[in-house]
Amino acid sequence: MFLLSILGIGGLLWVLAHLVLKPLFFTQRFYIAGSVVVLLFLLSYFFSWLSLAAYAATALFGALLLSDLAFVFIFGKKPVASRYMAERLSNGDINPVSVTVKSNYPFRVKLEIIDELPEQFQERNNRLRRTATPGATIGWNYTLRPVERGTYEFGDIIVYTESMLGFVSRRFDCPAAATVPVFPSYMHMRRYELMAAFAQTHETGSKRMRKIGHSLEFEQIKEYALGDDIRNINWKATARKAGLMVNNYTEQRSQQVYCVVDKGRLMKMPFEGLSLLDYAINASLMLCNVSLYRQDRFGLLTFANKLGNFLPADRNRGQLENVLNTLYNQQTAFLESDYENL
Repeated sequence: MFLLSILGIGGLLWVLAHLVLKPLFFTQRFYIAGSVVVLLFLLSYFFSWLSLAAYAATALFGALLLSDLAFVFIFGKKPVASRYMAERLSNGDINPVSVTVKSNYPFRVKLEIIDELPEQFQERNNRLRRTATPGATIGWNYTLRPVERGTYEFGDIIVYTESMLGFVSRRFDCPAAATVPVFPSYMHMRRYELMAAFAQTHETGSKRMRKIGHSLEFEQIKEYALGDDIRNINWKATARKAGLMVNNYTEQRSQQVYCVVDKGRLMKMPFEGLSLLDYAINASLMLCNVSLYRQDRFGLLTFANKLGNFLPADRNRGQLENVLNTLYNQQTAFLESDYENL
C-alpha cells in the first residue's frame, strides 16, 4: 500500500512537472535511481531491516532531484546558437556547415546539440554531445552533400542542457530556420575556370604567352622568323618588302557554343547519388563558364518529348547567372526524347 502511494505521488509530481516545466525531460540516470528506490521498497517487504535504507534512498533521491531542477531551471539562461553556411549549396559537392552554441550557465553543464536538417537528407542523428564550462562557446563543424537541386528548409537548433547531477534535461529551441537553394555544382565550375586560366599561363611562371591560331581569323602580316609556317608566306607582301613576310592568324573568338541538355526518362538514372541529368547540368555550367572566360558566346537548349527552355548565345556579364537560373529547376520528364523534333 505504501509502495502504491509512493508511485502515485511520483506520477502526480511527474504530471505537474510537465505542466509547469514544459521543456522538462527525465534522463536515463533518473529512471535508474528511481528503479533502485522502488527495488529497495520491494525488498523491504521481505527484509524489514531494509526499510530504513529505502526511506533514506527516497529522501536522497528527492533532494538530488529538487537540486537538479533548481540548477537547470532557476540558475540557467537560454543558450545562444547560430548556424553559418553559404547562401546557396552546391549540388553533388561537400558543403561545410558551422554551428556555434554559447552556454549561459554559471557552472559546468552537459549539452546535446541537434541541428534540424532538411528532409531531403533523411538524417535523424545529426547531433553533438559536449561538456561546456561557464560561458564557453562550443563550435561544431560538419559537411553536407546534397544530391538534388531545389529548395532546402533548415529548422531550428535544439539544445538539451543537463547539470552534472544529470537527473533532468531542459530543452531550448534556438531560432535558426533558413531556406537555402541548392544550385548546380558551382564548385566544379570554379575548378575548371582555374584550369582554363592555368592553360594560358607559362609552366614556370605567370607570364602570358601568345597562342598561334590555325583558323582563318587574320591578325597581322609580319617578317618571317625561324619556326613560322612557310605555308602562310604572303608572296605579295614579300615582293613589296624584298623579304619574306608571313600572315599571322589568331584563335577564333566570339564563337557560338550551345549545350543541348536531354531531359528524357533515361536521364533519371542514378549514378553515385546523382542523376544523369544532374551530371549533364553540372557539365553545361562548367562549359558555360569556360566559354565565357575564353570570350565565346554561350547558349542553352533543353528538350525531352518537346522543346524546353531556350537561351540565345551571348557573352554579357549576366549570361552565366541566366544559365544558372535556367538550369536550377530543370527536372526529368518521364517520356522518350524526341530527337527528330529537336
